[in-house]
Formats: sequence, structure tokens, C-alpha cells
Amino acid sequence: MAGLLILHAMKALLACKKSLAGAYIIPLILLVSCNQVPEAPSDGLPRSTPEAQGVSSEGIRAFLNAAAESSTEFHSFMFLRHGKVIAEGWWDPYDPGLRHTLYSTSKSFTSTAIGLAVSDGLLSVDDRVISFFPDQLPESAEPALEGMTVKDLLTMSAGQDPDPTRIIPSRDTSWVDAFLALPVADEPGTRFLYSSMATYMLSAIVQKVTGEKLIDYLTPRLFEPLGIEGMDWEVDPKGINTGGWGLRLKTADMAKFGLLYLQKGQWKEEQLLPEPWIEEATSAQIEQAPGMPRAARDSSDWLQGYGYQFWRCRNNAFRADGAFGQFIIVMPDQDAVIAITAESPDMQSELNLVWEYLLPAMKDQALPADRDSQASLKARLASLTLPLPKGLPEPDMAADLVGNRYIFESNQLGIESIRVTSREGTLEVSMEQEGQTHPLTFGKGSWIIQETSKAGPNLFLNALAHSEVFTTHQVACSFAWMNTRTVELVTRYIESPHYEVFTCTFNEEEISLKPRSSIGIYGDVPAIRGKLAR
Repeated sequence: MAGLLILHAMKALLACKKSLAGAYIIPLILLVSCNQVPEAPSDGLPRSTPEAQGVSSEGIRAFLNAAAESSTEFHSFMFLRHGKVIAEGWWDPYDPGLRHTLYSTSKSFTSTAIGLAVSDGLLSVDDRVISFFPDQLPESAEPALEGMTVKDLLTMSAGQDPDPTRIIPSRDTSWVDAFLALPVADEPGTRFLYSSMATYMLSAIVQKVTGEKLIDYLTPRLFEPLGIEGMDWEVDPKGINTGGWGLRLKTADMAKFGLLYLQKGQWKEEQLLPEPWIEEATSAQIEQAPGMPRAARDSSDWLQGYGYQFWRCRNNAFRADGAFGQFIIVMPDQDAVIAITAESPDMQSELNLVWEYLLPAMKDQALPADRDSQASLKARLASLTLPLPKGLPEPDMAADLVGNRYIFESNQLGIESIRVTSREGTLEVSMEQEGQTHPLTFGKGSWIIQETSKAGPNLFLNALAHSEVFTTHQVACSFAWMNTRTVELVTRYIESPHYEVFTCTFNEEEISLKPRSSIGIYGDVPAIRGKLAR
């Protein structure tokens, strides 16, 4: 009990901690007391200790230690066994109350909407795609297009090559019209080719047959029963949810979705989704690369077969899967669900950590209580944090360098001016970009949580209508001096996997700005130079 009281005191102290600028620094979520199961938080999921559910605390701690040494930057993690949360953590400045950009994990929710529409008698997976859009067909539809079915969209075998996702979303046209006008290279249903636009078409079909956007159709049938609130979903220029990407949910919401599928569509004694659909959607419906050698197949979680917008995994598991390592992993044989948000350059290595450490940590029976291991795990989860930018002490000449406004000529970044001001151990930065002013406050040795209208790195940043839903962004900002004239400004977009860095170098009456991002969207963009405003 003493350990539990100390834990609550630590959490209360952290909750009250402020930065010098007065902005709240959101604390980590800590795990459980090693002596007592905590009360369930507001997400409605029950909690338990690892050993009570047959899982080794030491195995989970080993996973976290290996994650820290990996190339993946983990942001959140929830581990459910037998329907109960046994471990959870957020790497500061990420927080359980934040939504996450799910990228293609969104696809599994779109598939679920199709399953509900099938259950409602509104369509069949064998229905032809063109039957839903009789007024939007090209003048002469190809025979292959005429044969394309809803199932072909679900199984990523629409037959189009190359993937039109790189072409259509930036066009000022109807995305449905553009999809239907593309040539179909292969007979639909015969060859796997991953396409987010195929999933978009599923969203468009849901809207056609229900008269509602995908997110609105799912709200009373899926989100509300699971206790999911505050979600949003990107749209196309016609107001159709993008389907294949663009959904934002909390980590606990991801875990609930996985638990629903683990429980074969049942939630609190209610069958939200038919069990036969769950089985059909999560079974291998098509092979990704039938000719691959066995050794390659045995080492890859991308060659285990594909269902209805779900990936099959090794170890008889299946998953919802999003770019940069957003995972909902469902493990029926172990009665477990693992939800992860991250930024990963190698998603296979991220999954390998699950198979190497978490899979063997699960046993068939409850384990004896292990207070020492639980205490070590609790401490490890309490220490989860992402590194702050490191540099030198503030230079003596800092006051002479900051406080000025600099004007830029036309440049690739669209930046028109910038002002950097030092105030009580923080840097206040005001950037004018493409006609908008974006103020941000950066902490020294701390993250300052705030909201901004400045868009951050995103794979679909250039998709038309992207900004209509995502008008503001939660960010965490920190800075460090690299030398006597150079300061590094780090902005983490904490509702996404990504961050960006501006390196500012002051030189006489000029400033130089060099951008980079965690996903390389700036490429080889050179530094831009601004002149001191007079």
C-alpha cells in the first residue's frame, strides 16, 4: 500500500508541474502498483497485473529495454491479456489523451463499415463497384472495370497498376471519377497491389448506400458502443472520408478495436459485428507474393496473406497496420491485443520485438506474484520519455541575437518572416508562412505543449481538403543552442508520428533557416536567408 500511495503522490506532483512559460507539461502514465490493481481510468478498460494474467513483468520490461535500443521511436504502447490492460505507457511528451494519426490502420475501420453495411443488407462483397456509381462512369468502361467487385477492393486486388494513390489525392477533381477512369491492368481479384485509393472507394460506397459519411455511419454502430469519442477523419474535396488513411484515435481506442475483433465482434454482451464477418475479414483472402521462397515468407509479416483490409501475421495473429509503425496486433492463440504508435523506419523490426519479447512472456496459466519484477516494470514505464534537444548553455550574446524580425524573399518553404524572442528561459517564435502567422513557444530542457495552426510533416499533406479537418495541431516544442550563434527549434506534432526541426543561425544582420523533418519531406531544400527588418 505504501508503494501505491507514493505512486499517486508522484502522479499528483507531475500533474501540477509547469514549464517556465506557464504551459502544463503533460506527465507520463504510470503502470500499476506491484501490490494492488489500480482503478480503471476513464477509457473503460479493466486493469490487472501482468502475472495475474499469465504474463511475465520481466518479459515486458525486456521488450521496453529492447525498444529503447531499436531504430523505432515508440510513442505509446498498450498490452491487453484476457480482456484486461496489463501494461501501458506513453513516451513523454505523448499522452493518453492525445489522438494519433493512424495512417493505414484506418483501413481496418473502413473494412468494418463494409461489414456493418453487409450485415444491414445494404450491399454484398460480390456487388460490382460500377453499380454504385452509374452516373460517374467513363464513356467507355473497360470490361475489367465492369468486373471489379467490392471484394476486390477489400483484398487490394482491384487490378490497377500503378497504385493510383500517388496520383489522385492531389487532383482538383472527383476522386471517384478519377479512380473509375484509370485503366485496369490486371483482371480484378487475381493480383495483390496495395492501394489506399481502393479503400477510399469503399468509403465512397458506404456513403452511397447509407447517405452518411463513413465516420458518421460508424459512430452509433462502432465508436459509441466502444466508448470512443473525439475521433476525426480526413475528407476528400467532395466531403467523403478518405477511408485508406486520415483517422485519428487514442491508443486506448485502438486497443478497444482490437479487443472487439479478438472477441469476434462481441462487446459487453452485444454482438456489434457478425462473427462470420470477423472470421472472413481476418482470414487470408489473397497472397501478397505467391512466388516468394519459403525462407522469405517465414521471416516476413507482410507475406502471410491479406484479408479484408487486415494483414495476417506470423504466429497465427492478424493486425491493422499503418505507416511508420501504427499497429493493432490481435493474437487469438494468446488471447491478447497489443496497440502501438511509433515512428519506425523498419516496421518489420518493430514487429520482431513483439515476437521476440512479448510472445514468450505469455503463459497458459496465471503466474505467481512477482513484486520485484512488477516494481521494476513500473519504474521502467515511469521513465518512458523521448530525448530533448541537447546543446550548450545559453550564449552570453543570445540577447543580442534574438528579439529581431527577419524578412525572407520568396522561397520553397513559403516563409515570409520570423521573429525569435527570449522570455523567461523560453524562446517565443512567430513565423509568417503563406499569409498566416504561427506563434510557438519553445522550452529549454522541457517540452511546452500547445496548439498551432502550422501544419506539420504528413504523408498526405498535399492531398486536397486535408486541411479542412486538420485545422489545428497539438505540438510539443523545445530548443537548444548548438553554438554561440545557432539555435535548434524542435516541434513534435504529438497527434502524429512526426516532428520537424528548424536550425536557425544568426549572422550579423541575417538569419539562416535550415529545415528537416523526421520523414524527410524537406529533402534537399537548402537553407533560406532572411534580412533584418528595418
